[in-house]
Amino acid sequence: MKAAVIHAFGSTPAYEDFPDPVAAEGDVMVKVMAVTLENYDRLTARGAHYASRHTFPHFPAVVGHLGVGTLPDGKLVAFGGTKPPYGTMAERAVVPKARAAYLAPVPEGVAPEVAAALPSSAMTSLLPLRWGVKLEPGQSVLIQGATGVAGKLAVRIARLLGAGRIVATGRDTAGLAALAGLGADAIIGLKATDADVRQAFAREAGAGYDIILDYLWGHPTELLLQALTPTEAAFATHRTRYVQIGAAAGAEITLNAEALRTSGLELGGASGIPPTALREALEQIWTWVLENKLACDIETMPLRDIAQAWTRHLPGKRIVLLP
Repeated sequence: MKAAVIHAFGSTPAYEDFPDPVAAEGDVMVKVMAVTLENYDRLTARGAHYASRHTFPHFPAVVGHLGVGTLPDGKLVAFGGTKPPYGTMAERAVVPKARAAYLAPVPEGVAPEVAAALPSSAMTSLLPLRWGVKLEPGQSVLIQGATGVAGKLAVRIARLLGAGRIVATGRDTAGLAALAGLGADAIIGLKATDADVRQAFAREAGAGYDIILDYLWGHPTELLLQALTPTEAAFATHRTRYVQIGAAAGAEITLNAEALRTSGLELGGASGIPPTALREALEQIWTWVLENKLACDIETMPLRDIAQAWTRHLPGKRIVLLP
């Protein structure tokens, strides 16, 4: 079969022949229809993710961790959980029996490219908002890094879940213009001076942000935390739950102790989410897609162009590869 193959960490995937996967008893063979290209795929293939050596214990190997395809009976499913050296960017894939829970039916009316691109990005905000920090109707949400695919979906999902006020930030000037139409009440451009950005964070906070979803980290988050740091000694009067999701602006920050002492700020990640939430979240995403309440910008490319797609940067869009 044809597949996107790497021969070492850091190499660009090549479109080449690779041995067909073999399904053992109880395994499920999938004919791949669409695979989204995500930052996770690039990071693991580069050896820069903590899961890299688990995902690629040896080479050559096929890249890709999620996909959409058809079962032998023709049913369209979303899948993952392939066993190394096989990934999802190939003409065929096998889901081992032990990982059958990764198979999820795709409802009729949802196109394969949408099913491949949208759910994983939407999950990054839906899971923490609904099951992690448990957004309550009327609460305020700040989305740090809202011009990317996942960030734009987060704005829409926060609105669909009943957020009262949504503040969205971004570094992509062109992408900022679309955020109001997705549900953002206020927009902060992060290319202004540090002083102006800090002032905007403080101004738009009003009585305080209830929840912060952060896709950026790095310097923009340093400015945000500085803006939230109290200037007077007092007990915290507002609780702000911060969820760290991505690090598009840098993997490290400098965090002053005073930013936490009396600010009411609680730092965390995607914690407190039960495994059972995954299936329920996916069903909610399918419902929103079919009701035309949730969408993302997609550009499809043939799998044979994987080398070109791998190095292509499309702000606010997701590349979907079609075998």
